[in-house]
Amino acid sequence: MNDTETDGLDPGVTAESTGAADNADEFRFLAADAERVGRVAPLPAVERVRTETAEGRGISALAFEAGEAPATVLLHGMGLNAHSFDPVALALGDLRGGAPTLSVDLPGHGRSDWREDADYTPGPLAADLSRALERLAPQPFALVGHSLGGLAAILLAAERPERVRGVALVDITPGVRPKRDAGAVVEFITGQRDFATHEEIVDRAIAFGIGHDRAALRRGIALNTRRRSDGRWEWAHHLAHLETPPIAASDDPAPLRPLWAPLEALHAAGAPLALIAAEGGLVDAALRAEWGERLPGSTVVTVDGPHNLHEAAPRELAAALGGLAFVTRG
Repeated sequence: MNDTETDGLDPGVTAESTGAADNADEFRFLAADAERVGRVAPLPAVERVRTETAEGRGISALAFEAGEAPATVLLHGMGLNAHSFDPVALALGDLRGGAPTLSVDLPGHGRSDWREDADYTPGPLAADLSRALERLAPQPFALVGHSLGGLAAILLAAERPERVRGVALVDITPGVRPKRDAGAVVEFITGQRDFATHEEIVDRAIAFGIGHDRAALRRGIALNTRRRSDGRWEWAHHLAHLETPPIAASDDPAPLRPLWAPLEALHAAGAPLALIAAEGGLVDAALRAEWGERLPGSTVVTVDGPHNLHEAAPRELAAALGGLAFVTRG
């Protein structure tokens, strides 16, 4: 791998390159993504960047409008990667006249290094990301987190509230019970470990309600799998190689509830907070009501689509985010 320092950014940030051909392959879907969300502006400069945690693990990310400090940071969910937010980042850039965005590969996902302890619960994720974002996002930013990325976003914002202009959680709250509400997601990731073709994975995703647009699913799967020496395909992220994803391993039926405390503290301090729920996702009417009771006056928006809104309904999600002042007025 050939890494070089990126002009204008922290010297701890490098532009990550695996060669021109590989980079072109990685970004081969951007034009179609832009067309899908109706982007008017030309495609932005997109660059893969990398930095390290305090323990030396690499954190990789995609910088849209590369070379500028990001106005928004996007954190994906369990078993996904930074590219899952590509269409949303392109749509947001159009809405905001090209404001830069950073989409991060969570530890153990995409091109970020795997944790030796395989602990991908919100606390360790937030600790790794906090150090990385000091370098990758040096100015205050809007923080958008989907699912597991949203749980890490809560702790990130609580630790350094002065660095975050506001937090939007996409189809997740601390009231979600992983074994009850996210069981299908866990089973989708761990129930079958390898596949003969990408189409087999697409069929499985549709059966599990992950999405319904075959073209969008093919794109996501192509960017999130690798071919083994025996010719079969497997997921590229670490969670698919574990017996049980850590977020679903607890015997506590409601292991996320302690995260209400930092979220309520942020609310009490006046931090802008928003929940964007998926109509067919994890956050049902009862969970939306609980959010409103605990965080009165904060924004709640429901968007038609499944849990992975950023993949299934990127234009609609971008529009919902565009309605938040802390996202569009950075």
